[in-house]
Amino acid sequence: MSSSSKRYRVKVGEVRPSQLLFSYGIGAVVDLPNISTMIMGLDDWDVTHAPVIGEERLLQAVQAELGSQVSRLLMPPALDSNLGSAGNPFDESARVGVPVAPFPRWMLCPQYECRLLAPLEAGLFKLTDENRPDRVRYAHLNCPGRKNGRAPTVLPARFMVGCKAGHLDDFAWVYFVHQEQTTCKYRLRLRELGVSGEAADVQVKCEECGKSRRMAEAFGEDAPRFLPPCRGRRPHLRDYAEEPCTEPSRTLLLGASNSWFGTTLSTLSVPQAPDRLGQLVDSYWHILEKTEAAQNVALLQQVGLLPHLATFPVDDIWKAIERKRNAGQEVEVVTAPDLKVPEWQILSQADLAGLPSNFPDFNVTNVPVPAGYTGFLSRVLQVNRLREVRALTGFTRIESPADYSDEPEALANFRVPLSRSQPRWVPAGEIRGEGLFLQFDEAALNEWLSAKGRREYDGQFREAYRKWRLARNLDPERGYLGLRYVLLHSFSHAVMRELVLECGYTAASIRERIYSRQPTDENGPMAGILIYTAAPDSEGTLGGLVEMGRTDQLKPLLDTALDNLRLCASDPLCAEHFSRNGQTLHAATCHACLFAPETACEKGNKYLDRSVLVPTIEKEHLAFFALSPSNYSDPTPDPSPGPPVDGEKKKKER
Repeated sequence: MSSSSKRYRVKVGEVRPSQLLFSYGIGAVVDLPNISTMIMGLDDWDVTHAPVIGEERLLQAVQAELGSQVSRLLMPPALDSNLGSAGNPFDESARVGVPVAPFPRWMLCPQYECRLLAPLEAGLFKLTDENRPDRVRYAHLNCPGRKNGRAPTVLPARFMVGCKAGHLDDFAWVYFVHQEQTTCKYRLRLRELGVSGEAADVQVKCEECGKSRRMAEAFGEDAPRFLPPCRGRRPHLRDYAEEPCTEPSRTLLLGASNSWFGTTLSTLSVPQAPDRLGQLVDSYWHILEKTEAAQNVALLQQVGLLPHLATFPVDDIWKAIERKRNAGQEVEVVTAPDLKVPEWQILSQADLAGLPSNFPDFNVTNVPVPAGYTGFLSRVLQVNRLREVRALTGFTRIESPADYSDEPEALANFRVPLSRSQPRWVPAGEIRGEGLFLQFDEAALNEWLSAKGRREYDGQFREAYRKWRLARNLDPERGYLGLRYVLLHSFSHAVMRELVLECGYTAASIRERIYSRQPTDENGPMAGILIYTAAPDSEGTLGGLVEMGRTDQLKPLLDTALDNLRLCASDPLCAEHFSRNGQTLHAATCHACLFAPETACEKGNKYLDRSVLVPTIEKEHLAFFALSPSNYSDPTPDPSPGPPVDGEKKKKER
């Protein structure tokens, strides 16, 4: 990362490429050891050293969302090893990186004798150690508490303000203290009157006029009385919203997890063309798309830009390019392509012999379904090699985009743009790894869903979904995914958690893709899960997940995963939970049994219920894996999900 706070850019730290999509994307605040910075918008990026990622289906989806002017998916700029020393701020390497700017702009001197609170624009703090990225800092040169001749390092003020519309601003310190338009030539001090660090013990005081206020008043229901209206500031774009913001400002802590939520699109690279040459042309289409003659292809081969096509005749490559170009002209893309449909068609197709074994980004092996699960699962695939590409399309603040994942229109209203003008490209990243694909038996699944108990429970889940949507001012009749999705999603989390325990994977290094469609839906039915490695390191290439797909390994893993769900450490509270007030969208689920890191879960830990998998102490009639798949009739009368029953009474009933 590089800061452009001076006339030349200064290296201030490093982040991994994947963090620019999930943690520290455009508009996010990166808290470094000595300073705090914000990732700037695309207008400030220098993409000279940014590699292009070729994934046509994902590019089409991004174009449908952001506009047809988006022509490229680019990885973050990477430092070329042939450039000069990265420690020289005047060297070309100092201009390679992701641009950042200091934020918040208000800084605090930590010395007890000082505690000065002032903005950088006041000129009281100076940037020092510019040539040391690990030590670059702002120093208070005139601090009265200066010791041993060294100016103390000032820290960013740990309070900000933001709103649901995606605006973020420095905390209005002067307004907060004076509560009026004032001509006071303020000089603010921030004192901690206790040792707890809580807002109630933090006081900001103006030494010029003597007014003071506790930070506790900036939080809670009465906070809007002490905060100014949102100014619509977008610091990552260096501007303000054109229309006045009507959303109330709320105080945020520096580093708060709800200050930035990235909105991304992702897809797996699966073979679309029937032959090896066509598949490679698809992979290199971001390079070959602009070629005008066979001579251009020959030149690209000579300079080494088409390594996997080096052995193919130029004329054959050119014919494949023309076939793809003519096929693309037949259908005009006017809507976002469904990114999961081609993946499902490949993973679920009856004849895997037609799949290319040498496709560089996708390879699968069919293995037998473990004994005891043949009536529940119809297919198990070891995904030996896969490639996932993700693109960042925007971000939200305060509320997660997972709340609007099934409501694109609502998400568009809150999504903050990545640039001031319409973007010509978007940041993207790719991960190569491995995985397991488990397909459910469609007949058994439909028989389970058709039983009276499951139909009634589906209605109860739908009602909970309606209340959850109404609480967020969304259309309550749109986007419900059904009990089919609840079953698949809960099973996926159960398997992921067991893989973490058995294989030693970190919970954040595994991810899921749920393929769920009703038989009446377009491109339906779908019923399967893909669990795959999501970390761009050696952990995703050592074969650990693929090894667990072997029949002798998978059966004990599934047995243990399901058996662990019968009882939870939080029972009976976990087993009795069901959303009735719109606050949650899950049933018998908690952190002790099914919750996963939100980077691993595609629905933000919603649509989960372990009682649809196995019998629990609260519900025994819903479990998919408790009965013989040949008989899914209700074994007991359907219990009502009414008010909680006294514990002793429950024991007698059992």
